[in-house]
Amino acid sequence: MEDINRKEKLFLNYVPVYIVLPLFGIVAKDNKHAELETTERNLKRLKKEACIDGVMVDVWWGIVESKAPKEYNWNGYKELFKMVKRLELKIHAIMSFHKSSQNRKTTSLPSWVVQVGKENPDIYYTDRKGFRNDECLSLGVDNEPLFDDVNGTKRTAIQIYSDYMNSFKENMAEFLEDGVIGAIEVGLGPNGELCYPSFPSDQRWTFPGIGEFQCYDKYLKKDFENAAKKAGHSMLDLSKEDFGDYNSKPDETTFFKENGTYTTEKGEFFLEWYSNKLIFHGDQILREANKIFTGLKIDLVAKVSGVHWLYYHPSHGAELTAGYYNLYDRDGYRPIARMLYKRNCFLNFSCLEMKYYNYSEEALSAPEELVKAVLSKAWKEGIEVIGANTSEIKNAEGYNQVLLNARPNGSNPKGKPKLKVHSFMYLRLSETIFSRNYDMFKKFVRNMHADQDYCGDAEKYAHKVESNSAITIEEILAATKSSGSFKWDEETEAKVDG
Repeated sequence: MEDINRKEKLFLNYVPVYIVLPLFGIVAKDNKHAELETTERNLKRLKKEACIDGVMVDVWWGIVESKAPKEYNWNGYKELFKMVKRLELKIHAIMSFHKSSQNRKTTSLPSWVVQVGKENPDIYYTDRKGFRNDECLSLGVDNEPLFDDVNGTKRTAIQIYSDYMNSFKENMAEFLEDGVIGAIEVGLGPNGELCYPSFPSDQRWTFPGIGEFQCYDKYLKKDFENAAKKAGHSMLDLSKEDFGDYNSKPDETTFFKENGTYTTEKGEFFLEWYSNKLIFHGDQILREANKIFTGLKIDLVAKVSGVHWLYYHPSHGAELTAGYYNLYDRDGYRPIARMLYKRNCFLNFSCLEMKYYNYSEEALSAPEELVKAVLSKAWKEGIEVIGANTSEIKNAEGYNQVLLNARPNGSNPKGKPKLKVHSFMYLRLSETIFSRNYDMFKKFVRNMHADQDYCGDAEKYAHKVESNSAITIEEILAATKSSGSFKWDEETEAKVDG
């Protein structure tokens, strides 16, 4: 009995590890599987040899509802989920309402949405020069009835997202009810993240540029004008202010330089509006997700982008353009965490493998400090954190950094550690995982499991979706008060090379 109690206490240190499936080819545009057999073979091997817990997979809006409004085709994903179920793995499913392009491969938005964009390009985020980013819909159209419904009426973007998630629930009921799908991550913007597309993946932006504000579509411009009028506030002139461009350094601009326009009354009003719009956008979509999935034992998840560069500059310019109003004396992440708490939602955050010296000095990068800050604010608000890596982990140093961030104060033989991530998403499944340091990867998974045997019991770490409430402006402002991070150990006690 004593050994059983000890094992149960040690299990509370267990961090499940999911492998992220490839962006393309798992379910193709025609809803068929070009690589299903290869994927099954690789997952079977990873389950047997490395004891992974599950998979993370994009469920692309542009594939499922590609041809016409409410004309859903889930066949490809049903076949994929059946295969994952056969392997006794869990699924972390992403409602991917965005476009993705990589190595000349593309998963686009639904064709009928693209057609609306041709007639009305203001449905997309827009920069000051008028460039439209068609990666996802602008939050400015969240409540605009612009998109055709089957009965001849129009739907808003929020209604489209809600209908899609409701269809997913109806068509994937068997996987939801039997615990195969353990988490649903709700896409909230570019790359599925709650942020503005201020760092476009084409050639306009290069690291470590500050990026550009994305509020020049007619809907957001009008919203800003109305917000200023309602507040009786003089407006920042968005067309004339010196924001620089995508690749500017902060001190080359009037707005982002130390003690620049961002510190003035006009600058602060604009940044509050810009960041609050993002929070309320996430709040609205997660409200719909909560209504749809209430009563199911799954984890609802939202992802925040890891903008780690220019973190050591006073203006945090790269974070500001992405929508995170985060300064030395103002917390930009705790208001998001508070919103997620009110919506019974987990926070997914990447960068867990990064260290500051992986980047040039001019980048003013601080991934370790950013990870500490974001995870600490989530834990202070009482929500669970899901961790992820941003790029392929190639050495022991990267694995050890993840292990440190997964349990910042190490394992606790007496029960659950005070600080521990809920689960970890390993990016990404490919043949190289078997050819490069595969033994180290297996050791990493074992250490994330706190040296415990594999446990596929979702009851151990899933949560029931319950009723929720909206966040208010007052709650957002209260959460912006600067607060410190928890203390991390200097290094993990569970090194893969020690």
